[in-house]
Amino acid sequence: MAGLSSNSDTGSSINIPTIKFTKLFINGDFVDSLSGEEFETIDPRTGEVIARIAAGAKEDIDIAVKASRVAFDHGPWPRMPGAERAKIMMKWAELIDQNIEEIAAIDAIDAGKLYHKCKAIEIPEAANTIRYYAGAADKIHGEVLKPARELHAYTLLEPIGVVGLIIPWNFPSAMFVAKVSPALAAGCTMVLKPAEQTPLSALFYAHLAKLAGIPNGVLNVVPGFGPTAGAAISSHMEIDKVSFTGSTEVGREVMHAAARSNLKPVSLELGGKSPLLIFDDADIDKATELALLGILFNKGEICVAGSRVFVQEGIYDEFEKKLVEKAKAWVVGDPFDPKVQQGPQVDKKQFEKILSYIEHGKREGATLLTGGNRVGNKGYYIEPTIFSNVKEDMLLAQDEIFGPVMALMKFKTIEEAIKSANNTRYGLAAGIVTKSLDTANTVSRSIRAGIVWINCYFAFGNDIPYGGYKMSGFGRDLGLEALHKYLQVKSVVTPIYNSPWL
Repeated sequence: MAGLSSNSDTGSSINIPTIKFTKLFINGDFVDSLSGEEFETIDPRTGEVIARIAAGAKEDIDIAVKASRVAFDHGPWPRMPGAERAKIMMKWAELIDQNIEEIAAIDAIDAGKLYHKCKAIEIPEAANTIRYYAGAADKIHGEVLKPARELHAYTLLEPIGVVGLIIPWNFPSAMFVAKVSPALAAGCTMVLKPAEQTPLSALFYAHLAKLAGIPNGVLNVVPGFGPTAGAAISSHMEIDKVSFTGSTEVGREVMHAAARSNLKPVSLELGGKSPLLIFDDADIDKATELALLGILFNKGEICVAGSRVFVQEGIYDEFEKKLVEKAKAWVVGDPFDPKVQQGPQVDKKQFEKILSYIEHGKREGATLLTGGNRVGNKGYYIEPTIFSNVKEDMLLAQDEIFGPVMALMKFKTIEEAIKSANNTRYGLAAGIVTKSLDTANTVSRSIRAGIVWINCYFAFGNDIPYGGYKMSGFGRDLGLEALHKYLQVKSVVTPIYNSPWL
């Protein structure tokens, strides 16, 4: 069984920060919600309350949108040269770098994320994402066209306007900057709703944005609940675009609300049930490491988790044996302990949902190879869990569990592997482990998914577009494709007379 490790065992001294920002951030100020209502944000290590957060609702979204609209229609941000926006964004990134330890601790206590990984990777990468889009802010160019008629024409790329951003709880920092940074670079203003489970780092980033010089009204952060604050963003007549990351079910509601209101464009990054295909020629040690990383990274709370692992029959038995050995040695415990590889699930609701899927898998007849239980009696920790003998129509193989639960399956031929990989309503990501270039090329072109990793997994980058096929949504975060989500294309045409050339 995976061991439970606690911070007290290591003698490490991490200072848990005092929570400074718990109110709505609207028009450059931290303010109470109009209703005065608050909600609790919970530490998943213990189930205890961290802080009480102002609960934004429709009327608060209205105020935030009004501030954002004034900032867009009359303020300096959309009218600045891109290089000036870039300077302010670079300053914001520097301030994040200066506060890495505090932000990492906030995400650890609010989301159960591993403190040392946040400090070493996730928060520095958040700052680098801002720098990436700052570098693009002065390179937003249209094209000169060559019409077939006697016309001169060119395109302008203009900011789309006021955007609504709704982000999930599993990567509070990465998702915040992935939405905000390209929108800022494009010259947009925005209202962002963080997940109610993890509002703390978003409010901290808003504070740093103001210190960096981002003008009032450009970035507004309104914590609240999906059916109130989220619905108000999706249906608001003065919001020009919505970008949402979350579940497919809620994404459908966002799209409905956008259509029913002002037909605002929507981009959606939704659920996944990603396949990892491991072929007979694979290095088994590397393959088991990638498979475990694929399902256990961030305790399985990641939409591209490699939750369906297909192994070719020639190496299946050896692979299964090594995989189970490594899973049993995986260390679950306090996310502040540097030896720990997996922290707690984000909250009690998610914890109970995952355990219910595990019980359902047993009832469906899958074989539980390892795990399946909670770890300890405090907090929301779950053992790394692997099922074999999973049939493709089982819920284990079809539903996004969003936890450390792997469905392990066997295949014979490359054709069978491709068919099984595509046997899902989702299409977010996929992984391939093989030494054959032919296999890698064939499979990567045959799987219907937005990103395919060959002999690696979770290989993200600021400059690599990321998004889904099928019911995993549409539109892309990261890369220059994300910048274009927040831009309108305007064609400008004039007649030309007596020109020697068309």
